[in-house]
Amino acid sequence: MKFGTSGLRGLVVDLQGRASALYAQAFARHLIETGAAKTGDRILVGRDFRPSSPDIASTCIGALARAGLSPVDCGPVPTPALALYGLKLGAASLMVTGSHIPADRNGIKFYRPDGEIDKQDEAGITAIAAKLDKADVDATPGEAPDHAAEARSLFLDRNRSLLSPGALAGLKVGVYQHSTVARDLLVEVLRGYGADAVALGWSDEFIPVDTEAVSEEIIALLQGWAQEHRLDAIVSADGDGDRPLVADETGAPLRGDLLGLITAQFLGAQVVVTPVTSNSGIEKAGSFTVIRTKVGSPFVIAGMSEALAEGKTGVAGFEANGGALTASEFGVAGGTLAPLPTRDSFLPILATLSLAASEKKPLSQVVASSSLPHAATDRLENFPVETSAALMAHLRASDNHLAAFLAPLGVIASKSDIDGLRVTLADGRIILLRPSGNAPEMRCYVEAATAQDAEALLGQGLTLIRAWVDHEQR
Repeated sequence: MKFGTSGLRGLVVDLQGRASALYAQAFARHLIETGAAKTGDRILVGRDFRPSSPDIASTCIGALARAGLSPVDCGPVPTPALALYGLKLGAASLMVTGSHIPADRNGIKFYRPDGEIDKQDEAGITAIAAKLDKADVDATPGEAPDHAAEARSLFLDRNRSLLSPGALAGLKVGVYQHSTVARDLLVEVLRGYGADAVALGWSDEFIPVDTEAVSEEIIALLQGWAQEHRLDAIVSADGDGDRPLVADETGAPLRGDLLGLITAQFLGAQVVVTPVTSNSGIEKAGSFTVIRTKVGSPFVIAGMSEALAEGKTGVAGFEANGGALTASEFGVAGGTLAPLPTRDSFLPILATLSLAASEKKPLSQVVASSSLPHAATDRLENFPVETSAALMAHLRASDNHLAAFLAPLGVIASKSDIDGLRVTLADGRIILLRPSGNAPEMRCYVEAATAQDAEALLGQGLTLIRAWVDHEQR
């Protein structure tokens, strides 16, 4: 078990039982030792729909109770809804979810009473877990009072305030429900704004939807539904509802960083914090200041916190997957939007649909009119962490290694290593190589002048990675 870009992740067989009790107990002790909570305080527990989540959640509930806290069961709920409820109550929370990764894996996200934990918290929890791991760990499941309705209601109220009444009237929007915990809430919110929301693709089995690298199979589904139902858009989210998926009227998914840009413009943000993996054109696309970070919500949140500490206002953030975060209050149609410094899929979905509705443009035209360079992203799955680490070590060892590796693509003009190797080629194309922080995946991000060039560069980049692995394994 280890912390990735956001939360603890691992195989279900490793997390179920003892490990989940161990880390829940370590989290409780960390909260008490740091003064973030005291004995008897409430702590919220939520979960996604993957098969192992109910069992892990009940194990965590039992461990938290034995550690001296008072668990509250929020059931299957989007992560941003759980975080919002925790902020309102001033209570820590714990979300059992593996987000977008396959069902044989799962994870836990942790929140202090004031929001998502940071890297220092991760280190503290890990250290306590290492000490506890040397003794017996009680993994007896527990039960807790059910507050699912309260958490759901609060999140609905927030999203009902974002737009004017009837703002989405005239739009026919498909909702790819699959197995995301956001599936029913999305339909309810869209219909509340007057959209004709068509529920699609409900699944009793867990489907891992990576909104940052949508699979060809899912794109084919989206394209088929878009044509069959004559939709203006299709929306969805990942397993725990903190990463958005928005597809246009043809079923083509919009990039997450474009959704983030639209959200920043919708809010009127003055400072935007986003990772290095977001499109390089963000800086030129608005009147806001842009702060770049490493990949992962803890780094975006840290960047937003630093901006607030410097006296900045209108501070928001987003990740390349489209998940939006707010650190400041913002004025919206229904009044004042309170800060929610954790990834949220609903805000970018509603901001994007409202833009299409207000401008009376198909989403494909919204994309075409954006000033961002064309970008593409994909990843090699089941890519051992050890292999990705070896590749990155080789490329970082010397400029000659990196130049030789990328020679089939062109000459290197510049590079950065904020989080993964990001290289600008002499012809202006960009390629970023980065191992996933929470899954056995090697990711490749590219930018080019045209969509065709971006797709070609992406394919070449992935081919180079495969070729290096094949060579090393001989």
